[in-house]
Amino acid sequence: MRIALIRTMPHFSMDVYANGLIAGLKAIHPNWEIIELVPQAFDRETRSLTVRAQKAYERFWRFPKEVQQQPVDIFHIVDHSDAHIVRWLRKTGRPVVVTCHDLINILYPENLQGSVRLPIISDRLGRYSIQGMEYADAIITVSSETAKNVDRVLNVNRDRVTIIPNAVDPLFRPHPEEQSQAFRDRLNVPPDTFCLLNVGGNHPRKNLNTILKALNILKQKGSAVQLWKISDDFTDEDKRFIQVNDLEDSIKYLGYLDKAALVNAYNATDVLVAPSFHEGFGITLLEAMACGTPVITSNVSAMPEVVDDAGILVDPKNSQAIAEAVCRLQSDPIYYQELRDKGLKRVQAFTWENVAEQVIGVYERLLKHRAPYL
Repeated sequence: MRIALIRTMPHFSMDVYANGLIAGLKAIHPNWEIIELVPQAFDRETRSLTVRAQKAYERFWRFPKEVQQQPVDIFHIVDHSDAHIVRWLRKTGRPVVVTCHDLINILYPENLQGSVRLPIISDRLGRYSIQGMEYADAIITVSSETAKNVDRVLNVNRDRVTIIPNAVDPLFRPHPEEQSQAFRDRLNVPPDTFCLLNVGGNHPRKNLNTILKALNILKQKGSAVQLWKISDDFTDEDKRFIQVNDLEDSIKYLGYLDKAALVNAYNATDVLVAPSFHEGFGITLLEAMACGTPVITSNVSAMPEVVDDAGILVDPKNSQAIAEAVCRLQSDPIYYQELRDKGLKRVQAFTWENVAEQVIGVYERLLKHRAPYL
């Protein structure tokens, strides 16, 4: 079997998915040939019109043409944002699979607020790419929430859609207490401080402002709490809230961490707080639970699918509910341990081998009545 795995330009979450899927496929079928195709990378933040034009040429012409020429049994596009390539691959007569992680930017365009410089062009190109999935032989969605959104946005028969949840890297696991304490010591965290963690972007859907409001409620109650932020920094609006409410001493921005440091942070914190309004899946929830860290997340979108009863589900608009959930975890060690144990048990099913097994089932179904390419 020869598979072309079509990757996107370097992107953290898409790289996690592609790397995990490849590892799972190789573990199950070490003799399969997996050809990884990657477009030329360009600076995502560039203001140069010349570079933007080069990026568009690479993404919509040169790279799809290269992919089209590959002699393989099946094509798998791992990022729905590159689904425009499906149009090129129809000419090959080989099956095409696309993994759709979410359609948030289509359904909730305000999520892109401030993150694109040419919103009209970006929106049109985004829709053009997404609509390429209508020509795919199979679509894999990472949650039933995303599958529902595919039904809303695209003209696709439901029998072409298969739900296969994401997985968690085995490096995310509990650490010895002394290792976690060493991480807190490096951050000069006072003893008995209850640490909250948020990992990810700062788009409106990530709901950072509600987290900050919950932190402010906790501080006003006299709770010894501290919020750690990893990945994107707070927005200017959030920073004004922090300053006005004198929360600077209760917040540590840790920036972008490598995987080893991120695992340390999950272990050293006391709870992950991730009350997003919309998620296609919510990989940080798995990562936290795999490290034995309880999670507080939203009772909407895909989050309940991920945590089930192994986390605390709250109304993402209710900062008081988030604060009360933190207080309960802080004051009730029996409940805390119960959630920790449930989380560790929950993540056991989310392995890349399990993902690969299900993806292989999709491949085999598509190839059942087709002759091998070579």
